[in-house]
Amino acid sequence: MTHRIRLRHPRRGPLALLSALALACGALIASTGAAQAATELPCDIYASYGTACVAAHSTVRALYESYDGPLYQVERLSDSTTTDIYPLATGGYANAATQNSFCASTTCFITEVFDQSGHGNNLTVEGAGGNGSADHAAIATALPVVAGGHSVYGLSVQAGVGYRDDSTTDIPTGSTAQGAYMVTSGTHVDGNCCFDYGNAETSNDDTGNGHMESINFGTECWFTCSGSGPWVEADLENGLFFGGNGVNSANTGDSSAFVTALVKSNNTTTYAIKGGNAQSGSLTTWYSGALPTTSGYTPMHLEGAIVLGTGGDNSNESDGSFFEGVITSGEPSDAADNAVQANVVSVGYTAVSQTFPASGTEYALTNVNNGKVLDDYDCSTANGAEVDTWAALGNTCQGWAFTSLGNGRYTITNEASGKVLDSVDCGNGNGTGADLWASLSNLCQEWNVTAYGSGYTISNVGNGMVLDAENCGTANGTVVRQWAQLDNTCQEWDITS
Repeated sequence: MTHRIRLRHPRRGPLALLSALALACGALIASTGAAQAATELPCDIYASYGTACVAAHSTVRALYESYDGPLYQVERLSDSTTTDIYPLATGGYANAATQNSFCASTTCFITEVFDQSGHGNNLTVEGAGGNGSADHAAIATALPVVAGGHSVYGLSVQAGVGYRDDSTTDIPTGSTAQGAYMVTSGTHVDGNCCFDYGNAETSNDDTGNGHMESINFGTECWFTCSGSGPWVEADLENGLFFGGNGVNSANTGDSSAFVTALVKSNNTTTYAIKGGNAQSGSLTTWYSGALPTTSGYTPMHLEGAIVLGTGGDNSNESDGSFFEGVITSGEPSDAADNAVQANVVSVGYTAVSQTFPASGTEYALTNVNNGKVLDDYDCSTANGAEVDTWAALGNTCQGWAFTSLGNGRYTITNEASGKVLDSVDCGNGNGTGADLWASLSNLCQEWNVTAYGSGYTISNVGNGMVLDAENCGTANGTVVRQWAQLDNTCQEWDITS
């Protein structure tokens, strides 16, 4: 289904024309950039500086003051019907109440993110690529936030979730200049490849150096890293660049709850990487200088697809959060970037505190598909004890206590053994085991708990994989392992006290 952008152009009377003339005179007097009205949104700002958006995506808000078309589409698991989520008002925030009503008593997924620019560059669930099987849609309720005082939803990427458009209109190709920014989160990241947003290959495969230019955000160190991250990096294909030829000690990362991430380039000689706290302050320029001197990057060879949540070849093992983002035609000025950052800050992005599961309460975790509970096999107290599903026995070997670490992260401790739920050997591939181990205070023993219909998914912070009943088994002793998100009930858990 194709949606056309709906931009309202109000008629102008004599007073409005006089006002417009006055604004025009003011613009001539201004020393830099174009005058911005208080209501201008990111794509209005970029257009006023001569670098118009050619793609604009957000599940949170309109990115043009005149936009009143759909922001995103959700699909119900119960009957596979869909509905589109619009802004509450022209140029406003998403009407999340529509989603809440439509998805009541079932699970919904975000199946499409609409392009607000009028170019039709909508993002749908990504197909298979050179380094990843076909992706799945994000859980629609996984990332509640407050923006502009409104309760809305971001798009939460787990391993196995990704979106793409390989047949775009007016996205820069070859060595044409472009800019891009996104608002993401510094608290939902990992070191796997690749949480990207931007320009990528049209073949879903790696076609060589310089064939993509996307913002990457995470803790993966392709080159030598400085600081603890997460970092805004430029994914230019076959490298996540901190600046220059890859290494850049000035790029020390930003772990703010909300982060503005920006990459831009003239795509013949230079590029820049910027970022900052999306809740306050200005952008920091971590790099502005020459493109990598390695063969293939000078000039660039962009192909013009758009990717969200994965790498150019559909490397889809990463975690991330997406709230809004755009791609521009031409490299925006620093003044334009600064004005967009000021607008982002004005949104007042605010995280929603997670209060369930409650720390210190003993819970049973029941797999929704097989009806059996998460179990410490044979009530073992040894490191490496196997975790499975078993019929409820009402004992502490099937009891689990959650300890909140903040930002939706938990450790999960077996009540009988005192050992914590652990990703075996900190693995990051499909089929990685889950076991019990003494606390090591590392990311392999931290878990995100995400609402999924009436139940939850439980995903490892270190690898982004979710707890999964192996092969959807229903027998006692079914192994519990980790797998990329598949949007099925074999990965859904009821948490009951």
